[in-house]
Amino acid sequence: MASKGDREEHHQAFWDVAEPLLGSGQLVEGTMMGQQCLRSAAGGFVATVERTTGALVVKLPKTRVAELVESGDGAAFAPAGKVFKEWVAVESFDETRWTDLIAESMEFVDG
Repeated sequence: MASKGDREEHHQAFWDVAEPLLGSGQLVEGTMMGQQCLRSAAGGFVATVERTTGALVVKLPKTRVAELVESGDGAAFAPAGKVFKEWVAVESFDETRWTDLIAESMEFVDG
């Protein structure tokens, strides 16, 4: 589990990555499971930051989630023990990677 400082940095990094997409109107802020998230302009859930780990959590096709989990680049998103098959958690922060995953999620959600 990430330290409190790492979680806070990840939360800030998430919103820094999201800022241009929010500013362009491609995404809007919303709430999901009681926390802030990104939604597509059409309303679909796209991404959030997991509150206890600071991991990026994005919605992707089941096959893509399975790829990321199998490669070790992501982990199953399972709040309260229930696996969400179209969601993956990516704990380590990398601005380019997070930007790309959010863009991939937007395509999936809007597609």
